[in-house]
Amino acid sequence: MTDTAAQHSTTAQHGTTREDRLAGKVAIVTGGGQGVGEGIALGLAESGAALLLVGRRMRKLERVAEIIRSNGGTAECLAVDIITDGAPEAIIATAVEKLGGVDILVNNANMAMPLPLSDYPDDEFRKAFEGGPRVTFSLMKLARPEMAKRGGGTIINLVTAAAVRWDAANYGIYSAVKEAIRALTRAAAYEWASEGTRALNIAPHAHSPGLDWWMENNPEEAREFVSSIPAGRVGDPLSDIGRPVAWLCSDEASYLSGATIPLDGGQSRWG
Repeated sequence: MTDTAAQHSTTAQHGTTREDRLAGKVAIVTGGGQGVGEGIALGLAESGAALLLVGRRMRKLERVAEIIRSNGGTAECLAVDIITDGAPEAIIATAVEKLGGVDILVNNANMAMPLPLSDYPDDEFRKAFEGGPRVTFSLMKLARPEMAKRGGGTIINLVTAAAVRWDAANYGIYSAVKEAIRALTRAAAYEWASEGTRALNIAPHAHSPGLDWWMENNPEEAREFVSSIPAGRVGDPLSDIGRPVAWLCSDEASYLSGATIPLDGGQSRWG
């Protein structure tokens, strides 16, 4: 049997396709208005999930929501600064009120800047940890009982391979924020498994407005950078990040939890 035939056979046996593997599920994506967050939101919607898109700018969120709706999906938007008091509670409450619950939580929003340690302002340091592990923890904790009501769920936290690269210059605080999130993920995977909830980290690398701007304005450096990626290209937010995340959130990945998965074209070689 060919690989393609085997794939179709397996799909027929289990009665699911990519388009319906997340049917009936509700997903929250923070930072869902552009870049990797947009790709993840589109990938989840493509697999049948209803989306709550969270971010600071309603215009960006509504643009992504319209793409989802135009393809027959369901999407709601919530414009909020995640570090403000009551924001995590408002996010979970909105998902429950407008979409009926929470099955999938994707913590993508980030507030840490790449700067040398000696140049990092103290107030930005505090803000980075507020918008990173503190908000991630709050959303995880608040989503947990809602997921348990629905038989469990999946938490996807976005981290970085910068902490394990050979050159961590300028990424000390950013990496520290993400490593704290990695620790929370591992603990949740262990503590909440009995409730049917899984927790995973992904370390993605894909096109974003910021990266695209840098590549356009630094073409020689960009060519050198791309040539250093084993895959030979920068990832696509939907096909290289969003669709793999949709699979990770599906029942097909139900035995996978607590891991950190690099989606970066082989850059980190993270074992």
